[in-house]
Amino acid sequence: MTSRRKERLSRYFRAALAAVEPSGLVASALRKEDGFLALSAPGNGRRIPLRSLRNVYLAGGGKAGNAMGEAALSALGDLVAEGVLAVPRGGKRISGKVRFVEAGHPVPDLWSLAAAREILTLLEYAGEGDLVIALVSGGGSAMISSPAPGIAPEEKAAVSRLLLRAGADIASLNTVRKHLSEIKGGNLARAAYPATVWALLLSDVPGDDPSVIASGPFSPDPTTYADAIGVLERHGLLYAVPTAVRRHLVEGMEGRIPETPKPGDPAFEKVTCALVGSNGMAMEAAAQAAAADGAETVLLPGFLRGEARECAKEFCSRLRAAAIALPPGRSVALIAGGETTVRVRGNGRGGRSQEFALAAAIDLYGEEGIAVLSGGTDGVDGPTDAAGAYADGTTMARAETLGMSARDHLEGNDAYPLFHALGDLVVTGPTGTNVTDLAIGFVRSP
Repeated sequence: MTSRRKERLSRYFRAALAAVEPSGLVASALRKEDGFLALSAPGNGRRIPLRSLRNVYLAGGGKAGNAMGEAALSALGDLVAEGVLAVPRGGKRISGKVRFVEAGHPVPDLWSLAAAREILTLLEYAGEGDLVIALVSGGGSAMISSPAPGIAPEEKAAVSRLLLRAGADIASLNTVRKHLSEIKGGNLARAAYPATVWALLLSDVPGDDPSVIASGPFSPDPTTYADAIGVLERHGLLYAVPTAVRRHLVEGMEGRIPETPKPGDPAFEKVTCALVGSNGMAMEAAAQAAAADGAETVLLPGFLRGEARECAKEFCSRLRAAAIALPPGRSVALIAGGETTVRVRGNGRGGRSQEFALAAAIDLYGEEGIAVLSGGTDGVDGPTDAAGAYADGTTMARAETLGMSARDHLEGNDAYPLFHALGDLVVTGPTGTNVTDLAIGFVRSP
């Protein structure tokens, strides 16, 4: 029974991944037609006569950088003059015109700095009559990283590590990053002006806010230095960060350092941000797969937020409530999207999706007919080779037969070894996309 439910949920998850495959999304959004270069995305259509283009540049990056870059090159062909894209390690592509720089994630490294500096140089060279195709996806905050003057790369990286360990959500993390950076929070748009910019965004944030995706390098920044200090204070980190970081933020709050560009800044006059893929698209695809099996579907956009283990308990409660409302013999799939956080208490292995699944397994102990799969759409959950994990009412008992305590593993943030021993890890390999996480629950009434 477990294997059948696991196969079903895995199929729904893979349908979601297929719907947000970056190559197809970029190919649909960007194409040459009737002497024009066209951008086609919901709410954002643009056309530029090919004869009016002086140069076309590619810039940006993130976890989907490889697939988005290759699709853009295929669509644009010899229009591309030059480009720089930051991409994940292990998947570098070679192009005579575009440099693919393998950069660090989730903590920036020296290659993140190299990619940022090369992109800045390229954009500062672009001018009137040029078009910049910016390819931006989740992970770009770490993979394109150039600290503000006076802050060393290792100091900025230390801030990221502290915030991640404290369980800061992506919006809070990016509020701080934008105010420690030469490129985030709209600064790449400022560098590219007066060139035209089409930014193709693959969203990994709740609400698909362009100013949050990869810390909004081509978007106006509504946050301030005071907001960044507030984030650090809320997490008890203001005096834990390096002195140079704290000094920079305080000087910015006092007006001694210029703010990031805000809405209405001339830097954005020629910028179009187009959302080409999102968590919502992945959820809809999973729902369609479940409906094809005859299941009722309930979508919970943005549900995955806050502490993973607490979110899992509420998700299981929703599943039970859905089961009670079902007619006999019917089934329902609950599909939630978003991104939880994990407050690190132990030294185990795992990630937020595996922690969610383990907390769900404990909550569902002994219950029949309910199953949960939790996974990251990028195929990488924490520092592991798994996207997430599968759990049901038998998970705890099966673990106990192997001498493993689910509760102990949860307290140690050590979900990976337990699910590995049970054969219940969800392993896709790196998917080349990134629209945050999905939790899919399935229940059938008696």
